Formats: sequence, structure tokens, C-alpha cells
Amino acid sequence: MSSSQLGGFSPSTPLLEALDHHLSFKSGDSVAVALSGGADSAMLAVHAHLWASRRNVTLHFFHIHHGLQAIADQWQAHVHDLAARLQRPCHSLRVQVQPQRLSADGMEAAARDARYQGLAELARFVGLQHVLLAHHQDDQAETVLMRLLRGTGTTGLGAMAPHRLRDDLNYWRPWLEQPRALIFQASENFAAATGWHAVQDPTNINPEYTRGAVRDLLTPVLDARWPGWQRRLQRQAQLSRETQDVLDSVARQDWQALEPDEAGRSFSLSAWRQLEPARQSMVIRYWLQAQGAGFPTHARLAELLRQLRGVHAQGHDRNLIWKQGPNLIRCVRGRVQIESACSGEQKNSLGADQSNK
Repeated sequence: MSSSQLGGFSPSTPLLEALDHHLSFKSGDSVAVALSGGADSAMLAVHAHLWASRRNVTLHFFHIHHGLQAIADQWQAHVHDLAARLQRPCHSLRVQVQPQRLSADGMEAAARDARYQGLAELARFVGLQHVLLAHHQDDQAETVLMRLLRGTGTTGLGAMAPHRLRDDLNYWRPWLEQPRALIFQASENFAAATGWHAVQDPTNINPEYTRGAVRDLLTPVLDARWPGWQRRLQRQAQLSRETQDVLDSVARQDWQALEPDEAGRSFSLSAWRQLEPARQSMVIRYWLQAQGAGFPTHARLAELLRQLRGVHAQGHDRNLIWKQGPNLIRCVRGRVQIESACSGEQKNSLGADQSNK
């Protein structure tokens, strides 16, 4: 879409410069924008359209239909209308989210997981490996605040990374340093110039959701008492990520000293016990994350550490069976190992059958 087709809309210079600064795609590369139809993603789509046109980058729009609101069909049509105005291909996918028996936050998490699965499916269909997300400085600050209130550690306070690899797909967040107000102003200017208005999702400020409560109840107070708090918390996230990078480097070195097996599924208990307590904890978290087991709560991790420190010197304790998600942690013949909970249950059943014979 040319400037005349944009109705005289003037893009935001800071928003375009942020794309220049954070993205390094070359001519011929293919990239997608995750486009919900809200002001943030719509303005990312518009500015990415202009940015990609100047660099001969192939741009697609991906829209995920969650099916959770009656108006969602209209949002999908509205998104495709924007894509048509920009003369860009738009691909939509309806995903299944099961809201029954879930809290508001649980439903939000389920919708998020379904959304990422849908984006990965669309990326495979189109044949690309890069997706742009429209998270901005205010989103980042809210994430830091929510994780701080949950008592998260350094990793959690790092909040959203500018780049993340998930399901073999690269996600980029080029606007984490840009305030919501700047994006909203661009959206208002675009609407005035073209007549296309961004959709408004009522759940964004619904206090039944944690993020909605932060926006509806806490943000006005913080804005009045500590103007600019979003910028400071966004900076805190960046510092936390830098700190975590150093800690991860130390954990990788400690991990190599634990005599891990080739697949990284087990390590030496005696070598682990030679580490200082804080580094014992850190390398366990590093190991669990590397194995896709996620992060245990502080209390559950403390219990695992207590059990590992109390295991017999030979490291064979049938009573040490610690569950983390779909995985089991065991200690066998001096080695700590992780395995699927299903395979562990089968072993227990087999052992019981043999003992009964």
C-alpha cells in the first residue's frame, strides 16, 4: 500500500526505527506478524508492512481465532480487511480452547498456549521461521510486576525476551522499549487517515484476569504516584536477563563437572554434592529447564534438594521419586536421573508383579 493508499497516514518514526534496530532480515526473507486486530498488533502490521516494503522482505499476517467470544468472527473479518488494504496475505486458524473448569487466569494461559500452537502450525503451512509479536514497554512492565508479586526469581523477572525460540519458531518482540501511548497514538492517526479502527478486547481490562486487574486497578495508582514506572520496570527486566545470562553460564560450567550422560538425562550425585548449596540449586534448575521439565516452585525445589542431600552415599533410594510435570526424578546407583512418569509407572508395576511371583 502506497502513501496515497494509506490515506496520508504518517508512520511513527520511533516505531519504524525500533524495527530497524531490532530486526536484521535480508531481501527475500519471509516474516509473519501475529495480528489479533488490536491497536498494538495492527500498528505492528502497518509499520512492518512499510519496513518490509523498503527491504524486499516477504511479509505475511497470521490471525488466531480462539472462539471464546461471539464477536471473534467479526475480528477475523476485520483483520483480513486490514490485510487487503495493505495488499498482504493473511492466514487465519481457529484453535480449540477448553474454558470449562478453568479460572480466568487458567483460561488465559490455555488460550495463550493454543495461540502459540496455532502460530507454529501456520508457520509450517506457509514455510517461514520468524514471527513478530507486538508486546511493548507497558506489557513488559506489567509482566515484571505480576511475576514479582508471585515471588519469582531472576529468570522470571527477565520477563519477555526480545527474541525467543519456541517450537522451532523464532519469535521477535521489537517494541519492548516502546510505550503503549505511542502505539495507541499511531493507531488513532491511522484510523483518522483510513477509517480502519483497531478492535478492543474487553478481557484486556477485565479484573477477573490478573493482567486485567493490574491495568484496571494498579496502573492508575502507579501512574499517579510513580510516573514512568513502566520504563523503569522494563529496564529491570533487561538487567535481570543480563544477570540470568551470567548465572546460566556458571550453571553450564557446573553441569559439565557433574559427569552427565550423553543425553543429559542423568548426572553424578557425588559430584553434585561437592557444589556449594546455591550452585546445587542453580544447576538443578538449569538441568530441569534443559530437559523441558519447566521450573518447580521454590517450595518444591527446596524439597527435592533436601531429599538429594539426604540420599544414602551409594545414591540408591527407592523412596526418592519426585514428580515434576510429566517427569519423574529418581536416584539410582549414585546417579540422579529424569524419566517420563509413564515409563516410571510401568517400571513400578513390573517390579511389583515380579515381587509377587
